[in-house]
Amino acid sequence: MSPGGRAATWILSLGLAACAGVPPHTARDDDSTLSGRLALQVEAAASTPARSVNAAFELQGNAQSGRLSLLTPLGNVVARALWEPGQVVLNTPQGESRFADMASLSRDMLGESLPVAALFDWLRGRPWPGAPFVRAQPPAEPGFEQLGWVVSLARFDEAWISARREQAPGVTFRAKMDRP
Repeated sequence: MSPGGRAATWILSLGLAACAGVPPHTARDDDSTLSGRLALQVEAAASTPARSVNAAFELQGNAQSGRLSLLTPLGNVVARALWEPGQVVLNTPQGESRFADMASLSRDMLGESLPVAALFDWLRGRPWPGAPFVRAQPPAEPGFEQLGWVVSLARFDEAWISARREQAPGVTFRAKMDRP
C-alpha cells in the first residue's frame, strides 16, 4: 500500500473507530505524561494529496522508550505507538505493525518523517538538547528553530505550541496541552 493509502487508512481509522479500541497499556510509575489535542497537516506535493490528523493524544516516557496514544473525542484509543531502542510497534484496530524507529513509522503513516524525539521537549516549551537550535530574536514571536522546524511559543502561556517545517511539502504541527 502506498504511503498516501496508509495515511488515508490511518486517518479514516481515527474518524471511524469510536467503537473499536486498542488493548490497554499499563503505565510505569516513572513515566511523565503529556496530553492534549493535536493537529498535524501535511501540504499536498506533486504526487500526494494533502493529509491531516486531528486527535487527542497522550505522550508518555521519553525519546528512548515510551508510548504515544491517539484517541477519539470519546476517549477510545485508535492508535498506539510503543517504542524502545531498535523497535517501534504500532497497534491500531487493523492490527500491529513494526518499524525500526519513530521516524520510520511517521514516514510510513504520513509520508513524512516527524521529529518525535524532539516533541518531548518542544511540548514543554524548550529546544531538544539533541540538536543545535537558534532562538527567535525580537520582533519575531517567542520560540526557536531546530531540525528545520520553526517552533512558536507565542501562546505557550495558554498551553499552545506550534511547529512549522517550510521544506516542501510543508508540515504544520499544533498542540493544545492539557493543564496539570
